[in-house]
Amino acid sequence: MQRPLGTLLGLATGAYATRRSLRGGPGHRGAPSDHFDGEAFRNLDPAASAGKSFGEFLRWQRTSRATPWPTWVENIATPQLPRRLSARELALTFVNHITFLLQFRGLNLLSDPVYSERASPVPWSGPKRVRAPGLAFDALPRIDVVLVSHNHYDHLDLDTLQRLEWAHRPLVLTGLGNRAFLEEHGLARVREFDWWEGTAHGPATFTYTPAQHWSGRGLAGRNRTLWGGFVIEVDGVRVYFAGDTGYARHFRDIRARFGEVDLALLPIGAYEPRWFMRDQHMDPEEAVRAHLDLGAHTSVGTHFGCFQLTDEGIDDPLHALEAARHRHGVSDRRFRTLETGETLRLPRPPT
Repeated sequence: MQRPLGTLLGLATGAYATRRSLRGGPGHRGAPSDHFDGEAFRNLDPAASAGKSFGEFLRWQRTSRATPWPTWVENIATPQLPRRLSARELALTFVNHITFLLQFRGLNLLSDPVYSERASPVPWSGPKRVRAPGLAFDALPRIDVVLVSHNHYDHLDLDTLQRLEWAHRPLVLTGLGNRAFLEEHGLARVREFDWWEGTAHGPATFTYTPAQHWSGRGLAGRNRTLWGGFVIEVDGVRVYFAGDTGYARHFRDIRARFGEVDLALLPIGAYEPRWFMRDQHMDPEEAVRAHLDLGAHTSVGTHFGCFQLTDEGIDDPLHALEAARHRHGVSDRRFRTLETGETLRLPRPPT
C-alpha cells in the first residue's frame, strides 16, 4: 500500500524538469496586511500559521499507521443533470474528491476540478485515485466559471484546467498569486482575489473568503499564494464552498457578513493523525461545528473517498460524520454526503 503523501517529498525534490510548476509561479507581491507580510501569507491564528516542521513531517511518515484503502471502487450513482432550473433552484453533482458541478439558472461552475489519475506533479507517482470521476469530462455541460481555492495538487490540477480551457474557455477565479502561474500554462481568463474581494459574472457574484490552510507545490514557494473559499450568490441563493481548511473563526465571520447560507460544501476528510493535520484539515466533528457556525440550511461533505492523502480509512469520514451529527442533533438531511456521481437538486428555502 502507498503511504499517504509519503512519495511527495521525492516528487518535490526530484522532478527538476517541472521546477517552475512545482514552485507554483512567482507568487504574490504587494503591500503587507493582517495576513500577508510582504513575502508570504499567513493564517489569522498565529499558532496555525507556524505550520509543521520538516522533522514533524518525517515523524508522521515514520509513525504512520495508515488504514489500507481498496485499490479500486466502482461508482454506483448516475448523474441526473437538470434540463432546466428555476430561479429558486440549484443542482449539485459530486464529481469526485472536492470537485462539484454546481448548476444555477444560466450558470454552470466547477469547484477545484480534478480529473487526473493522480494528485501529483508527475503521472508515475503520488496519490492515485481509487474511483473514476462520477461525471465524465466529455459529459460536462458548458462550464462558465471554475473556482480554484488554492494551489495544492488535489485542488489545482493543471491538466484538468488546460482541458477545460481548450473545451470551454471558462472564467477562472482564485486567490492572490495564482494568476501568473495559470496564465503561464495557457489559461486566458483568470481573476485573483484577496480575502473578502470578489467579482460579478452573469447572474452571480463571487466573494473569496478566508480559510485556515497553507499553499505550495513543492519545497520552494511555500505560502507565496493565498488559500481560501468562495461565497457564490445567484438569484438570492447563497452557496459557500470552503475549499481546504482547518476549523477556525472564519465560519462565524462569513455568517456575520453574509447571513445564513443555503448550501455549504465542507471538507470532512484527510484529517488523521490529528496532531499533524488539525490546523489545516477539519475532521467530521469540526465540520459539523462549522455547519452550525454558518447557520447552513444544507451542508454536503467534500474532500474524501477518492485519493488517500492521510491515515484514515476510506469510509472513516462517513462513520465519523454520522456520529458527529448525532452528538450535535443535526439530521442527515441537514448535513449529508453524496455518492460519487450523485446529483442533488435543491430548492431555495423559504425566507
